[in-house]
Amino acid sequence: MSGGDFPGDLLRAVLHRLPPADVARAACVCRLWRAVASDRAVLEAAFRAPWGVRRVLGDPATRAFWRAASLARFALSHTVRRGDTVPGVALKYSVQVTDIKRFNNMMSDHGIYSRERLLIPISDPEILLGSTCYIEMDHNSKREVAVFYPEGHPNGNAESVANAAAAKRRSKRILESVRRSLHVDDGTAEYYLSVTGGDPRAAMMEFSEDLRWEQRQTGH
Repeated sequence: MSGGDFPGDLLRAVLHRLPPADVARAACVCRLWRAVASDRAVLEAAFRAPWGVRRVLGDPATRAFWRAASLARFALSHTVRRGDTVPGVALKYSVQVTDIKRFNNMMSDHGIYSRERLLIPISDPEILLGSTCYIEMDHNSKREVAVFYPEGHPNGNAESVANAAAAKRRSKRILESVRRSLHVDDGTAEYYLSVTGGDPRAAMMEFSEDLRWEQRQTGH
């Protein structure tokens, strides 16, 4: 029996049991196999099966996302609360401080003060067993991952709304602090915070370096 003669339902059942790399290879057999192997349900099943994830909701920017079902494609969402520190969060989830900073595109520990949440790399795959994850593009970390929310659905409760409001107030305080420290306007303060990932200390250092460069150029 040729690949094209393979019953669609049976083919789908087989592909549901394959890892992503084999599903990608199956798509090269013939038109029928490509159509089934490109089905979202098949791609999702291959992506989540190695980790025991129950559902993966949302659509990635490209289908290439599904091909790498590594643990690095998943992250746990930690809502930043008053008093949180990167070392404290790392200790809570048994991960390295450097891993959190790298995963969240943070230059230093102080970057936590401008964040509403941190993405925590998964250190123990058992965390994902039976979970529902949400495909998201995180603007701070600049990466697309399947996010697991220990507290449930993202933005699904009053606490999430309160956290968002608190994060907005925190960002406003940081902006005001940097503006006053540098004696600049809001726009300039926002710029230096944006190029340093929201880290106020790094923003002030960057501004000082630019100021010294300008002074050298003018001979002052």
